[in-house]
Amino acid sequence: MDSNERYNETNELPSYGFESQNKDTEETYNLHKDTIGQAIKAGKPVVRYAGFWMRFWAYLLDLIVIGSIVRLSINPVFRLLDLSLAEYSMFAPISIASAVIFYLYFVLMTKYFRQTLGKMVFGLKVIDLKGDQLTWGTILFREWIGRFISATVVIGYLLVAFLPKKQGLHDLFTDTTVIHIES
Repeated sequence: MDSNERYNETNELPSYGFESQNKDTEETYNLHKDTIGQAIKAGKPVVRYAGFWMRFWAYLLDLIVIGSIVRLSINPVFRLLDLSLAEYSMFAPISIASAVIFYLYFVLMTKYFRQTLGKMVFGLKVIDLKGDQLTWGTILFREWIGRFISATVVIGYLLVAFLPKKQGLHDLFTDTTVIHIES
């Protein structure tokens, strides 16, 4: 292909078969831009999706909270009952008790507050993309099964950095996402 064939009559680069994709992307962008503009004019809040790093820091804070809960509640009980705190297998009593606290924390906090303590500190909240209330089924799947899958397949959490609605794999399964809330 010589240099004259690269340009069509309007001096644009040829589309190479991607013209419909570009047009759809442009229309979606304009629709999104118009929707945001209309929301601002109408005084409605604009949804800001929480990105990877905000969610990461909130999760780290949650791990500190959970570790504190385990050390303040489970460890004394295990010492009182003379159970070992030094076993590190997956089925050790301390591991099972810690996992129960971990999942109860995320499930109960998300159900009753739609946010964990880490999300509260960073101004984040879990929402249903359809605008529905979060059901027990949605929360159990998101926080229990979805987290297990996302933790097993590490890319499940990394998806947050690349998807437009900043959803992890566990969010995709349950039609949820995490947003910034205005304080």
